[in-house]
Amino acid sequence: MSTIDAISATSTTSTGTAQAAQKAQVDYDSFLKLLVAELENQDPTKPMESSEFVAQLATFSGVEQSIQTNTKLDALLAGNVLGQAGTMIGRTVTAGDVTGLVDSVAIESGSASLVLDDGRRVALSAVSGVS
Repeated sequence: MSTIDAISATSTTSTGTAQAAQKAQVDYDSFLKLLVAELENQDPTKPMESSEFVAQLATFSGVEQSIQTNTKLDALLAGNVLGQAGTMIGRTVTAGDVTGLVDSVAIESGSASLVLDDGRRVALSAVSGVS
């Protein structure tokens, strides 16, 4: 069952990663605006080294790529969760005092839940037994 705990933790981080990606995009746009303003207002007798601009841009680009990679990994993990939950269709699960036959799987608020044949829903992370 430790795998299920790890899965539920992943679904909560996807929201944080999406927010970080949005913030990074805003920061990236702000960085470019600052860079342009710095170029426009620099002292022509003492121009800034172009290598400094390239280094700053490369660093920021690396951060942006890392955030995009994390976003894609979260999507892959979500697909994996759905695949794992799908293997429980047709099996009997127990979660606390609820026991029932899994009819289908649903993703709600970023986490997988199992829809039992009587219409009740059980969070995948709450499952304590499968038969």
